[in-house]
Amino acid sequence: MNATDPGEAHERPEHPRTRRMSRMSRDQRREQLLSTALRVFSEGGYHATSMDEIATAAGVSKPVLYQHFPGKRELFLALVEFTLQELSERLEESLSTADTNEQRVRNVIDTHFGFVCTRPEAHRLVFSADLMSFPEVADQLDEFYERVADAVAALLGPHTGVPPLQATLLSRGLVHMVQSSAVYWMDHPDAGSREEVQRRVFRLAWGGIKTLEGDHAGAAPRLGGNDHA
Repeated sequence: MNATDPGEAHERPEHPRTRRMSRMSRDQRREQLLSTALRVFSEGGYHATSMDEIATAAGVSKPVLYQHFPGKRELFLALVEFTLQELSERLEESLSTADTNEQRVRNVIDTHFGFVCTRPEAHRLVFSADLMSFPEVADQLDEFYERVADAVAALLGPHTGVPPLQATLLSRGLVHMVQSSAVYWMDHPDAGSREEVQRRVFRLAWGGIKTLEGDHAGAAPRLGGNDHA
């Protein structure tokens, strides 16, 4: 009889998936749980979904899930925060790459509609949330609109001559208009192709903003010139 290492008798090969999961950092695990929760919430709805289902779908135990999120409500709110952070970062990045106000407006519209197309479940989860059941989401949305509007106003304001508070007010109007148009288009795709809808939303938005530049002629660079001068 061959001698056997005592440790080998109790050693079981580790499943590849378990091995991968065990190597995840805390941030990676949290992101994986949020991604899974988004899918499960989207399929079954918030109220019908349990933490058991999310843990099973993520391939983790309930204690592991509760280490990251104390409850289903907290998990949902964390998912909303994560989604809004991702969208706001995309919008801010798109603004930073534009040199003219016209391109900035185009980028805001294109980025938001792009998010609807690439992350429809996340977009629907956040912007179609039951605000009566989740007043915290209303606060998160307001913070999102304020952050993005401030970024837009900081770029549009100096080139239109509009006072800072008015620039923020107009920028919030722009962001809300683009957002509500994207939500409506997502629910009514027969309204037109993405390109067609974006073009019409742009004409509406830019038609108003470019008149502000006209009012401020001479005090700011002309559209298409060097906005950084």
